[in-house]
Amino acid sequence: MAHGIRTDSHTSYLNESRDWRDTATRYALLPLRIFLGVTFIYAGVDKLTNSAFMHASGSGSIGDLMRTVRDSSAIPALVDLALKNPVGFGYAIAFGELAVGIGTLIGLLSRLAAFGGALISLSLWLTVSWASSPYYYGNDLAYLMAWLPLVLGGAPVLSLDAAIRTRRRQRRGEYR
Repeated sequence: MAHGIRTDSHTSYLNESRDWRDTATRYALLPLRIFLGVTFIYAGVDKLTNSAFMHASGSGSIGDLMRTVRDSSAIPALVDLALKNPVGFGYAIAFGELAVGIGTLIGLLSRLAAFGGALISLSLWLTVSWASSPYYYGNDLAYLMAWLPLVLGGAPVLSLDAAIRTRRRQRRGEYR
């Protein structure tokens, strides 16, 4: 070890003698999971409860938003697809955000939920916030980047995935 850099490649969480770095490493993705889970649940509920949003036209509607961003998006064909049924697209996004948020928050199929969140953020970046200048003013790119650690790392603690994994390991131990 040079200059305090850790060289171990894996920390066993079954070992009771953990130092603060092991604990911090173990829980490192939890604040991101909570933030993204709550944010996506809020976004989905907000869309579903907004009386103006789920309409094909009118101020504040999904249809009006899609028509506004169509010419400035990176992929106008994607916006055209949404404009074929803007209300259906609005419900798909809202329920997708709810599913992603709930899965991320409780840690169920967490990598799949994070991948779904990344896809939603990518599609919104390429359509709605593509014209933001400079690019870092558009928040969808930052959300896309925030999802990637969860796609890679999943929900290793305080999650249903971890509980299921622990239960499977215990069952395998019983039958050996």
